[in-house]
Amino acid sequence: MFPRGRNPLSPAYFIYYHKRLTNRDHLLERIFPGLIPNFISYIHRRFRHNCTRSSKECYKLQNIIFPNYVSYQNLCTERNSNAQTQSYSANVDSSLPAACQPIPSSDSSVPSGDLTSKDAAMIQNLLKVHQDTAELESALAQCGLFLTEDLVLQVLCRHRSDWKPALFFFNWASGQQGYSHGTRAYNEMLDILGKMKRFTLMTQLIDEIPREKRRSLVNESTFSILLNRYAGGRKVEEAIAMFYKRKDFGLKLDTFAFQTLLMVLCRYKQVEIAEPLFLAKQEEFPPDIKSRNIILNGWCVLGSLREAKRFWNDIITSGCKPDLFTYGIFINSLTKAGKLATAVKLFTSMWEKDCPPDVAICNCIIDGLCFKKKIPDALRIFGEMNERGCLPDVATYNSLIKHMCKIRRLEEAYDFLDEMERKGCPPNARTYTYFLKSMKKPEEVPGLMERMRQTGCRITDDTYNLILKLFMSWDNPEGVRSIWVEMEKNGMGPDQRSYTIVIHGLYDKERTDEALHYFSEMISKGMIPEPRTNLLAKAMETKRGGNNNTSTRSLAFVKT
Repeated sequence: MFPRGRNPLSPAYFIYYHKRLTNRDHLLERIFPGLIPNFISYIHRRFRHNCTRSSKECYKLQNIIFPNYVSYQNLCTERNSNAQTQSYSANVDSSLPAACQPIPSSDSSVPSGDLTSKDAAMIQNLLKVHQDTAELESALAQCGLFLTEDLVLQVLCRHRSDWKPALFFFNWASGQQGYSHGTRAYNEMLDILGKMKRFTLMTQLIDEIPREKRRSLVNESTFSILLNRYAGGRKVEEAIAMFYKRKDFGLKLDTFAFQTLLMVLCRYKQVEIAEPLFLAKQEEFPPDIKSRNIILNGWCVLGSLREAKRFWNDIITSGCKPDLFTYGIFINSLTKAGKLATAVKLFTSMWEKDCPPDVAICNCIIDGLCFKKKIPDALRIFGEMNERGCLPDVATYNSLIKHMCKIRRLEEAYDFLDEMERKGCPPNARTYTYFLKSMKKPEEVPGLMERMRQTGCRITDDTYNLILKLFMSWDNPEGVRSIWVEMEKNGMGPDQRSYTIVIHGLYDKERTDEALHYFSEMISKGMIPEPRTNLLAKAMETKRGGNNNTSTRSLAFVKT
């Protein structure tokens, strides 16, 4: 049976049969149960190029090695718990691919947060590789996971833009013995479904929460998520209906909750519905200046200065005294409509009325002056803020940096960035966005991203998509690849916008086959393309039918 002179458990024997047997899975199943971890480590190093050629092969290898490795590791732990044995086990672990790493025991010295992250990464890989439901359930079961809400949250956060694997794992976890979802897990799953506009599934999920658990699982954040997602998807009637379901979940129908509903509707430009609702419910929810400010801001968001003026006058005649927010909202409406002189006049009158403007109102005036290229006037008000004890915040600096970058006064913009860090006013993602938009070369991006990390600034999905768009415009495949991989790793995408950027970018470079590949992949993930992307896909299909001479340059690295 064995080749002459060969030990059946030696690496040479494995190599001999590896080269001769076509059914490698059968070979692995026969040989690996008798192997010890150091031999497994050797085999992985020897055949790393085979084990990592595809994720599916890696998981086949894992499913055979893992049970035997864990049994051996447990045996070693029982026999010898000294540091030498633990060090040896760690060395063996590090030689296996990330997806095949065994779950460390609960008495490991590795921090629990690190273990949760590793488990979440492993689950993410499983969800990505296995398409068959039964196969995926089997793979998850073999991992021997100890489910916690933190682990479930980390997995869900890694799939914010891919609702199918997120919902599968959420449902799978809910059926595991000894675990039940908490409020945070439900809120995250509801937010993912709402973000991906899966409103039927979102409603079904909230309605399926058992009545006896509703009071403990559903809170104000839950309803805030539901209302935001309904309103953002133009589901106004559903948002209002969900508001009145609060009692079913043990929450009050009070003025604060009603203001949350008004705020959500106005945020998504539904003030034409919000104002009549506000007027109709005055007996049920007595109006105050906060409710009026929300409606005034709604007209400002909609960009209707005429309606904003009308409602401003209604506030004045109602006998309800305007507060700082009222002034700030109306001044913002004036500046956005180009009525800068009127806004500055109202701003100046606030000092005279012994109602000094706060930093938000000063920011609004500074931004308006910068937009009109009145930089000296903006810098004058910036100086007066310090003199009057109104300290600038990140929005103040952002207004100045944004316009300095636009007119290419980059040295002064970076001076403001240095001043922010020096004065303990940490920049945010928007601050760095203005610098990114002013960049001309791909070599400038990594340095700024590193500065973001050093200052503790979280890189958002908007920032990632901006950088992705920049690299696409520069025709820089390596940059696109690195950003795509980092987005996946950090759970920030790729989302619908990411695919849209890549599809349109490839089309502009006449690489229609690749663009259609990513369009197909986006659809398979349950993402809804923009109308312009649908039209573009149809045009590319037509073009491809008449021309098979496509570019050979590929962005296949995005999938790695």
